[in-house]
Amino acid sequence: MDHGPEYSGEGDMALAVVGSDGRLPGTEHRFDLKRTLLMLLGPGLFCLAYFSPSWPDAVDPEGKVFVLSPEGKAALGLFLFTVTWWVAEVVPIGVTSIAVGVIQALMLIRPARVAFTDFLDPSVWFILGSLTIGMVFTKTGLTRRIAYKMLVLVGERTSMILLGCFVLTSGLTLIMAHTAVAATVYPLFLAIHSLYTDKEGPTKFGKNLFMGMAYVAGAGSIITLLGAARGAMAIGFFRDITKRTVSFFELTWYMLPVGVIMTILLWIYFMVYFRPEKKRIPGLRDRARKLYASMGPITRQEVLTLVIVFSAITLLGLRSFIPGLDFLHKSAVILTATVLFFAFKILKIEDLEEIPWNIILLFGGAMSIGFCLWQTGAAKWLAVHWLTMFQQAPWFLFVMGIAFFVMLMTNFIMNVAAIAISLPVALVIAPYLNVSPEVVLYASLVTAGMPFLLLVGAAPNAIAYASNQFSTKEFFLCGIPASIIMMIVLGLFVLLIWPLMGMPVLSS
Repeated sequence: MDHGPEYSGEGDMALAVVGSDGRLPGTEHRFDLKRTLLMLLGPGLFCLAYFSPSWPDAVDPEGKVFVLSPEGKAALGLFLFTVTWWVAEVVPIGVTSIAVGVIQALMLIRPARVAFTDFLDPSVWFILGSLTIGMVFTKTGLTRRIAYKMLVLVGERTSMILLGCFVLTSGLTLIMAHTAVAATVYPLFLAIHSLYTDKEGPTKFGKNLFMGMAYVAGAGSIITLLGAARGAMAIGFFRDITKRTVSFFELTWYMLPVGVIMTILLWIYFMVYFRPEKKRIPGLRDRARKLYASMGPITRQEVLTLVIVFSAITLLGLRSFIPGLDFLHKSAVILTATVLFFAFKILKIEDLEEIPWNIILLFGGAMSIGFCLWQTGAAKWLAVHWLTMFQQAPWFLFVMGIAFFVMLMTNFIMNVAAIAISLPVALVIAPYLNVSPEVVLYASLVTAGMPFLLLVGAAPNAIAYASNQFSTKEFFLCGIPASIIMMIVLGLFVLLIWPLMGMPVLSS
């Protein structure tokens, strides 16, 4: 995939010799009309929203009025601008993220200090720490060691290799955050892909492997409270509004079959959508066995890396079970591991140059636009407008409408924020339709965990993008059928399976 200055999709051009004037041969007078139109579309949508007359107020079922301020209207325009440039990738996605802060400051949507401070949100630092762990696993050789062992077990069929990778990713999210899981398996999958082909550039197997990694990390993360922070936050809202509680094991009881079915369906989907070029890799098992033997015994650096990483993961997991450890912020824990890597000379200062700063900026921009929509009231205005459309609808349509809104919002802003703006409104409307709050909670958590459209929807999406195996457009287009599959599965659970498992769907 070409991320060069032209972004015209001609990947081989990046390998050409650059002339003395800094241009590629034969491109001096080339005009890319499509890229130009897409570049203009983003600012055009922003201006259309920014200079438009006031938009109608949103009114919730209790009569509370939500006015869309000029700053909120501008935030929605910036939202449209950002999504257009991110999907079209007319400039590097990190540069688009910088524009998010710049436009907020220049157009007085939010103060510059606030807009750019979001780029250093603790969640962004968590991404940095996660990517550093992946880099250390690669540098010490742990990824190759684990990859060779795994390939000896799963064999030479590419379909089984991919299934093994998907099950591993989804399974790990039962005990650790999906971001940490993605960062852990990412270098492992790079090593596996290197055994698939020795050629540069993307492959269908690579697209399958890394996009699938991002998707199933989300599917697995909905099963327990350890998979992501969104679950605990949503249960907190649920408890405050309904005065009911949801236990750790109750959530797992209802979400486990959804996560397992989605993991299997995603594997089937990717095997059809990106069918690997090779059905088998002849001799792979023997080759992996020999390569593993050639690495010799595990080294001191590998042992030290494992101790540091698993100590951090253990602390992150214990925070969910031991209230007294709540003071240990997840970003501080994972960055402690980063500091220790340098303290024990596992990493050197030169290794900082290997960190994919484009991905860090991408997530920083996502945090900034998300907080912008939240703090200007634009997100709440959107949620009330959308959900009140369903207050007279049949109960099933109401629940699916909520889930669909959360699915869209979680692709554009933090899934925690998507839950926070939609769940309270939905829980207020639910009693008017005799809908049980439990089904609203679980349906929202399913779609909040699986943002299949945009890279900014979840950290695993951004981590997978660092593989250079797919473009933002490919991710978006692949995500449309995957999102439809998810909504169909959710519909079956809401209508049939969850009631059979004992979940109340309608209020008595």
